[in-house]
Amino acid sequence: MAGENEIFVVTGPGQGHLHPSMELCNHLASRSYHSTLVVPSTALSSFIPSSFTQNPLTGIVRIAGSSTPHMPGPDPFRHQAAQDLEAQLSGRSARPLCAIIDFQMGWTKNIFWKFDVPVIGFFTFGACAAAMEWGAWKAEAGDIKPGELRLVPGLPEEMALNYSDLKRRYPGPPGGPPGAGSNPPIGGGGGGGPPKPGDRPPWVPEIEGSIGLMFNTCDDLERPFIDYLTNQIAVPVWGVGPLLPEQYWKSSDSLIHDHQIREHRRQSNYSEDDVVQWLNSKPRGSVLYVSFGSEVGPTMEEYPHLANALVESARPFIWVIQPGSGIPIHVGVGDSGRADPGDPKEGYFSHGLELDSKVGERGLIIEGWAPQLLILSHPSTGGFLSHCGWNSTVEAMGRGVPFLAWPIRGDQYYNAKLVVSYLEVGHRVAENLSEMVRKEDVAKGIETLMGDDETKKRAMTLRLKFNHGFPMSSVGALDDFCNFIRRKGP
Repeated sequence: MAGENEIFVVTGPGQGHLHPSMELCNHLASRSYHSTLVVPSTALSSFIPSSFTQNPLTGIVRIAGSSTPHMPGPDPFRHQAAQDLEAQLSGRSARPLCAIIDFQMGWTKNIFWKFDVPVIGFFTFGACAAAMEWGAWKAEAGDIKPGELRLVPGLPEEMALNYSDLKRRYPGPPGGPPGAGSNPPIGGGGGGGPPKPGDRPPWVPEIEGSIGLMFNTCDDLERPFIDYLTNQIAVPVWGVGPLLPEQYWKSSDSLIHDHQIREHRRQSNYSEDDVVQWLNSKPRGSVLYVSFGSEVGPTMEEYPHLANALVESARPFIWVIQPGSGIPIHVGVGDSGRADPGDPKEGYFSHGLELDSKVGERGLIIEGWAPQLLILSHPSTGGFLSHCGWNSTVEAMGRGVPFLAWPIRGDQYYNAKLVVSYLEVGHRVAENLSEMVRKEDVAKGIETLMGDDETKKRAMTLRLKFNHGFPMSSVGALDDFCNFIRRKGP
């Protein structure tokens, strides 16, 4: 029985939240805590590997919910989910030590409080994005003018806010014109454009009452941002990541085979062996990897520009195209940004531009699932055109792959700023992301990135920090958390 040694971990919807939450559970289990993962949908739980379910120190509680984003308005699953969670807590013979709650599931904290269970706020992305949103609020940065730089006291000078940090183009509701949407902050969000002076980040109420905060990051990447949040929010802040699979940390000098790490049930037109053979045929550091993850991507109007830039480039590339890519989306608080499942559009697929006949063996176009860890760990991969989702960002940084940053929404903009301005391991695809990205932007960005030896050297230097495995600062942070929560007592 878990008894008084139990810690609940509540994951948000989407695999980008599930995977870090599972890894956090594994780290807690390795310290002899019984970690119970609360999963808000049956569909999402299908991505949990058997190694997790068979571990006697990790358990799963399924509550009502959807693996797709919550749309604006009342959540139809919440009442049943609340009842499911209450039933689980009522059946415990001893009070859990605490609940670690993904801020997108912040509403569950009220249920844990009913049972006198203290709450830790959990961010599955890095500290920079949260620190920058907090700093923009405190600096009343909503009135920044074009050409102005505004320093945030306590944050690095390289991260000074500018007009383009706040004015962003964003896909609008299904059927609406491209760029008609608002400028949602981290994790999605309503609002009608840039934050106004005095506006606070929408995640602030979701973590209010937490006795500490956890971030999926480490000192080597984001120490100034962790320190800033600690000082500003006045609770302990722990960088406990990057929360990547154990095998990732054990494979610093070898290829990572995705199928050995994560079970996947998605279709693809190429196997891992196909991808390895293609990469083996390319010179070291020559391949540009192009992927926007499973939930976001450029607009339908931008896809031909991206495709034509790749066609006209002389660089070898792998381009991953997800089903439904390019369909406009509507995002509310807590959304992960997927296309509306009711949208009749097919989305963008490569056959529309006959890319195979135009690029031949120079390009590998993957439709569906791609072995990203394998691609990033292969020596032929020399650059990553990425949306800068946090999981993809840390996976690439740990393998020394530099970035061409094309953020689409939420925390991705500040992740891109971290990569380009602070860590200096990449370039932006375009300086003004409030306008449509065009072929000329992409073509120039590809050549700038792939020809920049200094940026590649910095990326490889950053990689060296992770050659000894999971960061020692994060080991220490997890130990500090365990000591902290033990002192609170059951």
